[in-house]
Parts: sequence; structure tokens; C-alpha cells
Amino acid sequence: MSESFTETLHINRHRLIAIIDYKAGNLTSVRLAFEHIGAECAITSDPTVIASADRVVFPGVGAAGEAMRNLQRLGLVDVIRQAAQSGRPFLGICLGTQIILDHSQEDGGTKCLGLLPGEVRRFAPADPECKIPHMGWNAVRIVKPHPLFEGIEDGSEFYFVHSYYPAPSDEKYILGETDYADVRFASVIGHANIVATQFHPERSGRIGLRMLANFVRWDGKC
Repeated sequence: MSESFTETLHINRHRLIAIIDYKAGNLTSVRLAFEHIGAECAITSDPTVIASADRVVFPGVGAAGEAMRNLQRLGLVDVIRQAAQSGRPFLGICLGTQIILDHSQEDGGTKCLGLLPGEVRRFAPADPECKIPHMGWNAVRIVKPHPLFEGIEDGSEFYFVHSYYPAPSDEKYILGETDYADVRFASVIGHANIVATQFHPERSGRIGLRMLANFVRWDGKC
């Protein structure tokens, strides 16, 4: 880790990151990854904490239908929308990336948060030997420059686990792409202060930690 990289983390370490807990998977690995790079974070389902945090992380694993029901039951839908509209840096991860779009094909069709326009589609490979879910390391091709990619080479590999993928309604929301199951899908999407990855940066080793560190020092503008 370079001296300048370390210094940047030290400058930003006291900006609280709210990791949203909506009962969609184990969030400990996300917290530990941020703590490893010296960032202050809290796993929370408290709307007050989320509303006051300097930046927000919206991770998750599981099914879209249950996730949306949990968000509604916990009273988190409005505070997430407000966070996304506030200009504060907002990071979606995996299921969190999918349900920031308008609609998912999962669970017979699920209305999602609509923070970015688009839908979530299921992989449907022609080859019956192509394994779904897509699980393991795969390359991300950088489509547009973004502060999240600083110091990360085009074609770097990250860790994926998913059966559905984001399909934004406009290419302008696609920041990175990945090929799998006969599809070139959007593996990084974003607009303004929102950025989201279909892969798990917290499980992607050093390159994933670099991406999380870039998020910590990002000002939400691009």
C-alpha cells in the first residue's frame, strides 16, 4: 500500500459509513473489509443513523422479493431513497445493486426501489453445462472512468455470486461490464453519487479493498 494511499485513508477514517442491515445476508465481511482499511463503519437498520451517516453502503445476498419485504417492514425504503438523493456517496453491492433498479424478474416479478432506471434479469444460458449461479472470479471491463476505479487496471478480476444481473435502461448508467452465460452484463452501474457493483469487493482480495478505499475517499461527484 503506497504512502499516499495510506494517508488518504487516514484523512477519511472518521467519516461514518452506514452499512444497511435489512436481514439480507451476513454483513460482517463488509464491515471487516472497511475496518481493515481504517474506515469507521456501523451495521445498522436505524433510519436516524443512516440519515446522518457521511456515506451509505447497501449490500445484500438473497432474493429480491424477500429483500423488498424486509425493507418495507423495517421502514427503510424512504431513508434509502433520501440517502440516494442527498448527494452523499452511496454504494450498492450484489443484491443491493439489483434492487436499486426499477424491477426484478426474481420471485415472479418484484417491484424494486427505482433509484436507477432498469431491470434485473435471470441468466438463461443456451449451454446446459454453464453453471448458474455465476460463482467465482471474473474480469470487469471498465466502460467509463470513475473514481471507484482509481488505481485499478481494466480487466481486473472480482468475486461474483449471483443468478440475476442488472440491465440498466440506458448505457449511460453502465460503468463496467462482465461476460458470462452468453451475456455481457453491467457489473458496475452508477449515476451522480450512486455507484453499485454486482460483484463483492469485500470478498475480492486486495483489489476489492482498493475499490472500497476509493469509495471511502470519493466525494460523491463524478
